[in-house]
Amino acid sequence: MRPTSDALLRRWHGMLGLSRQSPPSWYRDRLREELHERRTAKTSWQKLSETSDVLFSISRARYDRFPVRKLPPFVASRHVLVYAYMLAKYTLRWTFYRTAAILCNAPHYDLVREVVNPSKDHKLIEVASRHQIDPVEFKRVGRQLRRVWPLLP
Repeated sequence: MRPTSDALLRRWHGMLGLSRQSPPSWYRDRLREELHERRTAKTSWQKLSETSDVLFSISRARYDRFPVRKLPPFVASRHVLVYAYMLAKYTLRWTFYRTAAILCNAPHYDLVREVVNPSKDHKLIEVASRHQIDPVEFKRVGRQLRRVWPLLP
């Protein structure tokens, strides 16, 4: 990884501001899960999405100072699409949750820093409960937002 792209990822993870996970084995377990999903992906689209999840897991662990593996050296011809997809996918999710919190008039919407896939209602409820937001309202707003929000699988 070049210093410039490494700095970009550090800055991006800083903007996302995701909570550190505990125990540290969470990072290894998450990477194993993502690698399994990557291996079982069938279509090119699924492989791109799952590869971006693998890179996200590795870069997040590095950012949180629990390195589980090195990121592959950045080669524009091989990785630019995967990194662009990863940045778009997780930034859209992060912004989705922040927007939903604002629309729900959450008093501390700025503390909502989530990137789990919001395509399922139970994820919306989990996020609402983590942030003391009315889960019924958050699910309603999230459902409406999903109709217009560009989310990548």
